[in-house]
Parts: sequence; structure tokens; C-alpha cells
Amino acid sequence: MAGAASALFLLDIKGRVLVWRDYRGDVSAVQAERFFTKLIEKEGDPQSQDPVVYDNGVSYMYIQHSNVYLMTASRQNCNAASLLSFLHRVVDVFKHYFEELEEESLRDNFVVVYELLDEMMDFGYPQYTEAKILSEFIKTNAYRMETSQRPPMAVTNAVSWRSEGINYKKNEVFLDVVESVNILVNSNGQVIRSDVVGALKMRTYLSGMPECKLGLNDRVLLEAQGRATKGKAIDLEDIKFHQCVRLARFENDRTISFIPPDGAFDLMTYRLSTQVKPLIWVEAQVERHSRSRVEIMVKARSQFKERSTATNVEIELPVSVDVSNPNIRTSMGSASYAPENDALLWKIKSFPGGKEYMLRAEFSLPSITAEEATPERKAPIRVKFEIPYFTVSGIQVRYLKIIEKSGYQALPWVRYITMAGEYELRLI
Repeated sequence: MAGAASALFLLDIKGRVLVWRDYRGDVSAVQAERFFTKLIEKEGDPQSQDPVVYDNGVSYMYIQHSNVYLMTASRQNCNAASLLSFLHRVVDVFKHYFEELEEESLRDNFVVVYELLDEMMDFGYPQYTEAKILSEFIKTNAYRMETSQRPPMAVTNAVSWRSEGINYKKNEVFLDVVESVNILVNSNGQVIRSDVVGALKMRTYLSGMPECKLGLNDRVLLEAQGRATKGKAIDLEDIKFHQCVRLARFENDRTISFIPPDGAFDLMTYRLSTQVKPLIWVEAQVERHSRSRVEIMVKARSQFKERSTATNVEIELPVSVDVSNPNIRTSMGSASYAPENDALLWKIKSFPGGKEYMLRAEFSLPSITAEEATPERKAPIRVKFEIPYFTVSGIQVRYLKIIEKSGYQALPWVRYITMAGEYELRLI
């Protein structure tokens, strides 16, 4: 990080200092008052929503959680993204200790708060932010601590995210490749925005200090190895790794090598800004009959291969706020009118690829309408679904190896899931 934080402040909703920790001695508690004054000024400007405030040589980076502001002040040229990420990790650690981070929990546990702030940041530089490791040597009830207690090895070695001495009777690794498809279709049926956001989610139950190696069908790697890449490789963008991954190794030979934390974590996230064909296409026709009733006909078509099946499909179609007496018929699944959302909800438990289903709905309209009626809103059709054993990007886990000095056998399980993210069709 280019610069360091000078101090960290925890403020209540009115800007009063609850707790603050000075790390470098070049700011004072007065900075909190100046920060809150600038924050109030920003509230009057709806165009200014950035989490960074600059005033008189001091940069303030802040987030708000519940009724507490977490803010760092610095006189140096800091990496704002790193400090904001650190503040979010502080929230996670405090929630681990106090169940919920709010003003009352800080006042009740200020001694533990200071202990945590001393361990999580040193001279303005972030240090240990793993709640499981911190909880091994900082106890919520101080009287339970033993005088001879020493910090766990995870704090004094390079693997700060994993404790030593972990032991399981059955060693297993679960890897889920989860992709969310974001699509926006305009009223002409054209896809105007589409991308895929993916995550490699792991749950590890491994003994000792295992080293894992993961291989993907990464085009850069396969081309470097001289392998054929036709139709079997992908170009990953915006890759973000968990801190356990050896970045230098990945930069050199694109190998994902890591010692995993214990339990669940996100190993990697990525994005593909590629043109995606809508996996489930929805067409809707609305016909009004003499202001007394309205008829809606909907076609839903799955546009993926027949060997795949979408599950838990939900199609939400907006309707007028004044409709009543619904009469709904579907060729598959069940549909219901949700007046609280002004929508028609169509649910299909299983939707195989290459299939088309239909829905017809008829609603009554009021015989008398207001002369100055507000224009009808045109909300989009929203679709939710999950497709197991399928990925849009074509990403594949080529291998997942677990290496442990004791030589035990571990069972790796890999699963692929595609689901709808912000999936909207503006067709009505």
C-alpha cells in the first residue's frame, strides 16, 4: 500500500467519537469533527456519493454500518480501495465478536475493540483480519485469557488465514463453480447489456496444512503449454483471488496454488463481458378489451441444449395496479397474482432445454377510471432460474489436487451451477 492510515475512528450517527485509535501521531480527535462537517455538506449534494472526503491535507475514507461510521484519516497518499476493504473486514470481525455492530455493542465492549484494533492494524498498515484467527488469542471475556497464552502460529507465520493442528476423520473438498448471468433486453428484443459474473466457492475440510493446486481451461495457460485451444478455452477477465492464492505463481505460469482456509470461502471471482444469448426468452402480449378486461399471453422458451434443465424458474410479469378477478391458465407450472407486487408470478419447477410453455391470464378492469390517471409504469419482466451442471462461459476445472506431507487421501467434489443475476426483459 502506497501510504498508511494515520488513525481509525468509530463515530455514532451524530458524528460523536465512540472509539478512535491513533497509529502515527499526525492527526488528532479534531479531525473527526471536521470529517463530519464535510459529510453533512456532501449530503446536500446528491451527485456526490463517493466514500472519500478530502479536507486541508487529510483524506478521510469511510463506510457506514447500522448506526456507526467507520472512518480512517490519513495525511499520506493512500490506496483508498485497500483502506475501504479493510474497513469492511473490521465490520466482519466486530460482528463475529459482538453478533451485530452498532453503537451499543461498541460501548459495551470497548476494551475488546481496542485490542482488536491494535492487532488488525500496525502503524497504519492492515495486518490480521481473519476473525477465526483473532478469536484464538483475543477472547471476548478478558478474564478467561491465560497468562501463559501465546499468539497462535497463524499470526507469526505466512499463513495468517489458517490455524495449525486442524484434524478431520474424513478429508473432503467441495468446489462450486457458480455463474450469474446479467442480461437487459429492450422493448425491441435487442440485448443491450450482458455479462457473466462467476465465483469459485470452496468448502474445505482438510487436516494439517494441505497445499491445493487448481487447473482451469484458461486460454493463456493452454497456449503457453502448446495445447490446442479450439473451443475448449476461455479468456478470464477481472480476476480477483482470495489472499491464500500465491499471486507470483499465477503471474509466472497461471497455476492457482494455495493453502486454503478452513471452512467456506470464495477462492476466485471473475467476469466475462461477452454477448450472451438469453437462456430463457420471454414474450408477452397485452390486449385490452373495451376498458373492461385485459388479456395477457406469455410465451417462455428455453434457449439452451436439451441435455440441460433449468430448475426453480420464476417469471415475474408486471400488471396494472387496478386489475382484479384473475383467471390464469398455464401449460406448465403454476401461476398466481401477487397484488402486493402488482405482478403475475409464474413458477416452473423443471424447464428442460429446447422447450416452450405458455400462460394466458385475464383480468378485470374498473369500469370507471380517474380523469387524471397517472401514466402506467412499464416495469421489466424479471426471470430467476438455476441450471445445474452447466456454465455459460464454458469454464472447466481440469484438475484439483490436494498435496499433504502426511500423504492422506482427500475427496474433491466439483459442481457447476448457472443462475440468473439481474435478468430483465423490457418487452411490455
